[in-house]
Amino acid sequence: MIHLTSIFSRIFAITAHWISSGFGSGYANVAPGTFGSAAALIFWWLLWSCGILSGFESGVLLCIITTLVGVLAIRRCLRAEGAGTDPQWIVIDEWAGMFLALIGTSPAAPLEVLSLFVAFRLFDALKPGPVGWAEDLPGAFGIMADDIVAGALAWGVVQGGVYLIGLYI
Repeated sequence: MIHLTSIFSRIFAITAHWISSGFGSGYANVAPGTFGSAAALIFWWLLWSCGILSGFESGVLLCIITTLVGVLAIRRCLRAEGAGTDPQWIVIDEWAGMFLALIGTSPAAPLEVLSLFVAFRLFDALKPGPVGWAEDLPGAFGIMADDIVAGALAWGVVQGGVYLIGLYI
């Protein structure tokens, strides 16, 4: 006899795994973080195209929801696998970081979008200062935190550059 709780537990485990992998984008053989970030960028563009994202507030909400759901999904996956570190296939943290970096940006500014993508990937890969410190936090929160910090730094650097260029053009 199949118990209802075991069915729901299995459904939750599969869903958590799917979310943690960035809906499969984390299974790329090479550079899963970059593939996950690119998948997040495509998803963000689709949300803009459909009119679901339309400004700063909706971008913040997307980032918050992705972060909260991502931490829960990652926690479930780490518990199921007994892993204490950041498995490469977990890329929902890249999604949250990209969404943070893209807050307030429009697809109508492709150079800005590309700059944010490159800056985010550089901060995430090189892990300077606060990004590296955030990565040292334990568990699911630590896995998510370094990408959130990388996204915030990418946003600050690129938006600062956009502002400075605007002053001189």
